[in-house]
Amino acid sequence: MGILRQNQNKNLDDMKNNKIIAVANQKGGVGKTTTAINLSAALAQKGKKVLLIDSDPQGNSSSGVGVSVDKSLPNLYHAYSESCNVYNTISSTSTKKLSIIPSNIDLVAVEIELIELPEREYRLKRILKTIQPGFDFLIIDCPPSLGLLTINALTSADSVLIPMQCEYFAMEGLAQLVNTIRSVKKNFNKDLFIEGLLLTMFDKRNNLTHQVAGEIKKYFKDQLFKTTIPRNVRLSESPSHGKTIFDYDSKSTGAKSYMQLTTEFLKRQRTFK
Repeated sequence: MGILRQNQNKNLDDMKNNKIIAVANQKGGVGKTTTAINLSAALAQKGKKVLLIDSDPQGNSSSGVGVSVDKSLPNLYHAYSESCNVYNTISSTSTKKLSIIPSNIDLVAVEIELIELPEREYRLKRILKTIQPGFDFLIIDCPPSLGLLTINALTSADSVLIPMQCEYFAMEGLAQLVNTIRSVKKNFNKDLFIEGLLLTMFDKRNNLTHQVAGEIKKYFKDQLFKTTIPRNVRLSESPSHGKTIFDYDSKSTGAKSYMQLTTEFLKRQRTFK
């Protein structure tokens, strides 16, 4: 299993002042959207200007931060179809310094509409190029698939953050995702690297959890975040209220874990030079 880590050691002083991170895993229900939302919110709370990009037609990142997924409002589909300037698709959220490009079910049409177009894998990269300088971090919440929307996200991104559960089929799915990342790196984005793997819904009382975590650690070593995200009822409840975990229950275990992850994440930005 390739680790794809070489670009992580690039001197950050030579890199642009902002970064695009795709949060990806083709397996659903692994905490991908929860991670995209709450990492973005925690970065904003730490003073970073953040743009969350909802690239999942389910629109869960949008509703999860309290932004309407009404089809009449400008969203990521309109940016892809070039029927709207990307600046007009950006919405503010209740979290200071956190904005979002929302999405809804219309985004499904993108994979059909782009299929015959040249350089279709670069469409999102071109969309984000104009607005990227205005943010410290752009976080892309990818759909649970390895289709054209995810390929566009990986082609746009500097790195990939992979949330995953410690369960039996996790390693098999991870191998497939790493192969996709390797293919994108070879064909569309030579600088793409794995930002880190994040263990979610972590149950320290479960022996299988520790076995799978051990296997992931063996393959990915220091690319595995030390922080783990536990199973937490408040984390599960917060999206239905249109709130990040910090707005919903800032004292919960879930909120503390995501803030700890964000501290570790920011430390990595300084450490890997």
